[in-house]
Amino acid sequence: MCRSVRGDAKSRLEGRVQLTSDGHNPYTSAVEQAFHGQVDYAMLIKSFGKIGTEEQRRYSPPECVGCRKETKSGNPDAKYVSTSYIERQNLTVRMQVRRMTRLTNGFSKKIDNHVHAIALHYFHYNFIRKHMTLKTTPAVAAGIANAPMTILDLVAMIEAEESKLGGRLTDYLRPSASNTEDSK
Repeated sequence: MCRSVRGDAKSRLEGRVQLTSDGHNPYTSAVEQAFHGQVDYAMLIKSFGKIGTEEQRRYSPPECVGCRKETKSGNPDAKYVSTSYIERQNLTVRMQVRRMTRLTNGFSKKIDNHVHAIALHYFHYNFIRKHMTLKTTPAVAAGIANAPMTILDLVAMIEAEESKLGGRLTDYLRPSASNTEDSK
């Protein structure tokens, strides 16, 4: 986990939190550097079966045959040691943002395009899309927005930011009236 992500995560949290990661060893030092022991941190370490044929290995992960919970710091509550929430979020992103899907022609090749696609997804998911279980957007449910937004609201926010900066946020240019006339 890079230093800026660690600091960003820590700055957005208030009080002591419980954190769970998978068994990827670099997470241990990253969490320690970010929280300096002021976190209840556990790892959920999964064990996998044998990898099948070449075809199965390419498209499917091996079968999970077991898992164990390992406390890394603090006193995490074992009943909340789970990676299910982030795994569900990762699936949602992969299904809704084709740039996140390997083996497709929509996979991001430029990091800037990837970053913008992810930002648009999260804005739409949290501020525009009404969720069936909530009957509103997550932003409204969390009290950080008064009402669901629309794509027009997003465009207005971008235009307002461009107005403050005195120019466009991107080098993409709309077709000018003369260009559209010439193309007819």
